[in-house]
Amino acid sequence: MRTIVLAATTMEEIVQHARDEAPNECCGILLGKGETVAEVHRTRNIKASPVEYELDPKEQVEVLHKADQAGLDVLGFYHSHTFSEAYPSITDISKMSDWGYYYLIASLANNAAPVVRAFWFLGREIEDTESRVEEVRVKPS
Repeated sequence: MRTIVLAATTMEEIVQHARDEAPNECCGILLGKGETVAEVHRTRNIKASPVEYELDPKEQVEVLHKADQAGLDVLGFYHSHTFSEAYPSITDISKMSDWGYYYLIASLANNAAPVVRAFWFLGREIEDTESRVEEVRVKPS
C-alpha cells in the first residue's frame, strides 16, 4: 500500500478549505517530494458546484511554475465532497489523470467530524492509500 505523509497542519488546511467553500466543492494541488506533502495550494473551483469541481487552468499553471522554482513535484490533488463520503465518484474518476497521482478527498458529510481519505490513481485503477499525518519539517531551498 502506498503512503502519503502530511503534517497535521496540512490536513487541517485542506479541511478548512473545504469548509470555506461549502456548500460548493473545493479543490487544490499537493506539492512535495517522494511521499511527503510540503505545500498545499488552493485553486478556484471554476464549476462553483456542490457536486463537481474543476481546477482553474490559469492557477494550475501558476502553481506548476512555483513548484518548478521551489524544486518540488506535483504529488497530487485534493477536493471536497460536501454531502457524500470521502470516496471517488464516477465524475471524480473521469477527471483523474492516468499519470499516477495521489488524490485526497475531504468529506464534510458529517461537518463535526470531517473525514479525509487518500487514493492513488494510475491507469483507471484506484488504490486506497494510507495517509500518515505527521509533523513534517521540510527544509527551505
